Amino acid sequence: MSNDLRRVMGLPHAMAMVVGTIIGASIFVQPSEITGHVPSITGVFLVWIISGILTFFGALACAELASIFTQSGGIYVYLKEAFSPSIGFLWGWAMFWSVHSGIIAAIAVIFARYVAYFFPMEPVLIKATAIGAIIILSAINYIGVKQGSTLQTLFTLGKIIAIVLIIIIGFVFGSRIPEHFVTGELVITTFSLKNFLTALIAGLFAFGGWHMVTYSSEETISPQKTIPRALMFGTMTVTLCYILLNAVYMYVLPLDTVASSTRIAADAADFLVGHGGGAFMSGLVIFSTFGALSGIVLCGPRVYYSMARDGLLFQWVGKIHSNYRTPHRAIVIQAVWSSILVATGTYRTLFTRVIYTEWIFFGLMAIGLFIVRGKYELTRGYKIWGYPLVPLIFIISSIAIVANQIISEPFESMFGLSLVLIGLLVYYFWAKKNAERS
Repeated sequence: MSNDLRRVMGLPHAMAMVVGTIIGASIFVQPSEITGHVPSITGVFLVWIISGILTFFGALACAELASIFTQSGGIYVYLKEAFSPSIGFLWGWAMFWSVHSGIIAAIAVIFARYVAYFFPMEPVLIKATAIGAIIILSAINYIGVKQGSTLQTLFTLGKIIAIVLIIIIGFVFGSRIPEHFVTGELVITTFSLKNFLTALIAGLFAFGGWHMVTYSSEETISPQKTIPRALMFGTMTVTLCYILLNAVYMYVLPLDTVASSTRIAADAADFLVGHGGGAFMSGLVIFSTFGALSGIVLCGPRVYYSMARDGLLFQWVGKIHSNYRTPHRAIVIQAVWSSILVATGTYRTLFTRVIYTEWIFFGLMAIGLFIVRGKYELTRGYKIWGYPLVPLIFIISSIAIVANQIISEPFESMFGLSLVLIGLLVYYFWAKKNAERS
């Protein structure tokens, strides 16, 4: 079955997948949320640095598992092998109905809203534009993973070049300002641990998507080596970009402006080069979100394909196109459901109430690394640095994120947990039916 898919993704494509799916719109708006919780220059940098380190630790744990299990499906496969098919099924269930499809819908709407900056549209047309973006990218990925990954690579390269230009222009033109980093000073203002954790969670969510490259293992050349390298180099690249971009924001704007801004990147650009800067940044967000959407649309269907191959979904979902060698039916159902979420607006509820639940599975993935090492004698292309401390730190951080969400918003959290637990009932119903057939 592994020969059904074509191995066409090399290290540049895989690394572009990591960088491109992480860098969407968050870095152009999220810094304000973080600064609002941690009103200190040093505190803000600390949040971004720790977020990058924790993401890197998660990527390292994922890298070892990716070098052991090279089937398409990523975290679904790791959870299935470490724990049981039921836990793997829950990840796929949450992905399709809420987490992954909700991210696609949310990013598509952000893309459309920024398009409306140049071409004013009514809400109905904004939704239509978002759905159109999903359909176009799904069609590109339908006809071949090479086409989809190449498009992703080009968009990622473009946004990295744009970010580098912003950093250079920010520090060059910003040097005309008499004082820098003035409002927060270079000291840690007093803030509560709860506020710091809230800011840290916002930072970690800005790094979301780092794991998605593992979904396409069977289409990656030498996945045992390529995927670990892509995860490590990709997360380090994003961390560097994020830290430098935040340095630019706080170099050219007072800290209170950074904290209150709803479009921090555009405000920084306007300050540097006039009102045309906002238009440039809006164009960059369009470019960036479209590129991120391309990678996210590509990745998800590989999980549903893998689940169908394992008998955890309808077999027709796992069919491979005879010419294009892509999981075309899985691509179609993902596009349909994500479009429905956009059209109905329900993605907002799913995204805000359910997105935190993926950290339950991230923590389980890292725990799974300990289990896999104990119960399997398998060859691996990469062995995690800093074991067991690194995965343990990541597990603790995952638990903290979930606990903070449940304590802060217990009723909202119950909604997300309930949706996941419904998947457990569906799994056992499905397993019982399959047992009766056999």
